[in-house]
Amino acid sequence: MSVLFSRQCEYALQAVMFLALKSDGERTSIRELTKKVQIPYHFLAKILQDLTHKGLLVSRKGPTGGFALAKSAKEITLFDIVAAIDGSGFMQNCVLGFPECSGKDPCAVHEKWGPMREELRLMLVNKNIAQMAKEMKKP
Repeated sequence: MSVLFSRQCEYALQAVMFLALKSDGERTSIRELTKKVQIPYHFLAKILQDLTHKGLLVSRKGPTGGFALAKSAKEITLFDIVAAIDGSGFMQNCVLGFPECSGKDPCAVHEKWGPMREELRLMLVNKNIAQMAKEMKKP
């Protein structure tokens, strides 16, 4: 599990990157997705439902149904997915979880985390799913 993102967010990123490798509009069944990205069916179903409600995916029921990206993979950033699943609170919250941490009352890592958080934010908003899927080393 990653240090910053929930397991649910990690799975969402993996599933959306897999969908980005498909032709525009090509639907993928949840069964195929669970096999390819090795995510438990019911857990993935909830994630895909959340991403559909947030407008990042479209779904269709039935034998020719499945999930597809709601817009071009170039238009979906990593930040879009992270914010849809985990929210954007990690960009404001204390990395150690202290609710009272602030510039006025900093925790032990506050000064180091600020620049790192900004670098992370820039990477997430500047990387789209098409770039990530293309750069993946693993099929």
